[in-house]
Amino acid sequence: MITTQKVRDKILVTQPVLPELEKVNCVLEKIWGSKWVTNMGQYHNILGERLERVLKVKHVSLFNNGTIALLTAIKALNLPQGSEVITTPFTFAATPHCICWNNLKPVFCDIEPDTMCIDADKIENLITPNTSAIVGVHVYGFPCNVRKIDTIAKKYGLKVIYDAAHAFSTEIDGVGIGNFGDITMFSFHATKLFNTIEGGCLTYNDDSLVRKIYNLRNFGIQSEELVEDIGINGKMNEIQAAIGLLNLDIFKDEQQKRAELKLFYDNYISEIKGIRIPRMPLNVTNSYQYYPIVIEDDYPLTRNELYEKFKSMNILTRKYFYPACTDYECYKNDLTVKLADLSVVNDLKNRVLCLPFYGSLSKNDAAFICGVLNFEI
Repeated sequence: MITTQKVRDKILVTQPVLPELEKVNCVLEKIWGSKWVTNMGQYHNILGERLERVLKVKHVSLFNNGTIALLTAIKALNLPQGSEVITTPFTFAATPHCICWNNLKPVFCDIEPDTMCIDADKIENLITPNTSAIVGVHVYGFPCNVRKIDTIAKKYGLKVIYDAAHAFSTEIDGVGIGNFGDITMFSFHATKLFNTIEGGCLTYNDDSLVRKIYNLRNFGIQSEELVEDIGINGKMNEIQAAIGLLNLDIFKDEQQKRAELKLFYDNYISEIKGIRIPRMPLNVTNSYQYYPIVIEDDYPLTRNELYEKFKSMNILTRKYFYPACTDYECYKNDLTVKLADLSVVNDLKNRVLCLPFYGSLSKNDAAFICGVLNFEI
């Protein structure tokens, strides 16, 4: 039996990892002194180089946010206008939105019940002569079946883009997750393990993409007198980059704290009937981005009832991802959505709940959360 005092302050589902304010002020003084606050300055370039080493990838292109990065990744691959892109509806809105903003059509595929990533076994049945690409999402840091997706893509001549917003520093058999597919997007939003407040990057191994992506994120400008592509403004500024460099020094410590919190949660919650904890494959490093649980039929409450119970006790959890993208007004009436077999998505969207998960969460608060789950409080 867990005993703990009643929670008085709100327990948030996440908190941003922030460097010491004194260190932030120090780098701000240097940026102010240099008068170079954006347009690929010193901190921007150093952060890109360090991320190549941390993520174990050949190329990193920094962006002002992950959505613009994903938008650019899809644009850089020159997919035929109006063609179809197979993706998952169990993701954040930005994933299918970026497909549509590129004048492409998202075709939604069901997900695996264990990893909750796009089901590679169901992709091939969705391929048509009009299919040009696959966009997979490494949900909660669980990796897609990258090797099977690669085999399918080569068989049909498709491009592959991965949304790794949840998978910073994830590796498969020691290989950085950003090496799979043609391009991978990482988000550096404040809610992420590693953040630059807002920000993101693309990783890729194809040397020919370096200039293309550079141009697309900088208005297509190649030099003072040469504009060679129709680009947008996706540049990360110096303040974002400086925050990122400071956070690179502390993200591993945050990961370790989350690893300890996950072990605490696992040891307790695994004994509660009706709650399933998704398990990371043994050959995969955990990013420790989120802590999702799945509410099964033999738990006394539904997911929504549990969510409301937590909320009434000042504990904020997240029904992530609910609704599924295929429930959005902008997608749900599409004929391919109406005809799609999305049985796993439609089940899990009503079962998954992400618990508060960050290094500064106290053991008392974690114990309280577990007690609520087990009807001890």
